[in-house]
Amino acid sequence: METLTVSPKFQIVIPKALRRQLHIEVGQKLKARVQGEHIEIFLERPMSAARGFLPGLDTTVERESDRV
Repeated sequence: METLTVSPKFQIVIPKALRRQLHIEVGQKLKARVQGEHIEIFLERPMSAARGFLPGLDTTVERESDRV
């Protein structure tokens, strides 16, 4: 487990080992939420990153005859 320090401006620095492990880049957005008595931080991924996450899913849709 890594230790973070809060600066006088309430900023934190993510340790280098964690940045490398999670491939965090400069300017990348993160999301945070309170869970009980701790904070959870998540990487915000673009919607395009979800493309193909359900391989083999049939995406064909049959149209009704009265619909164009």
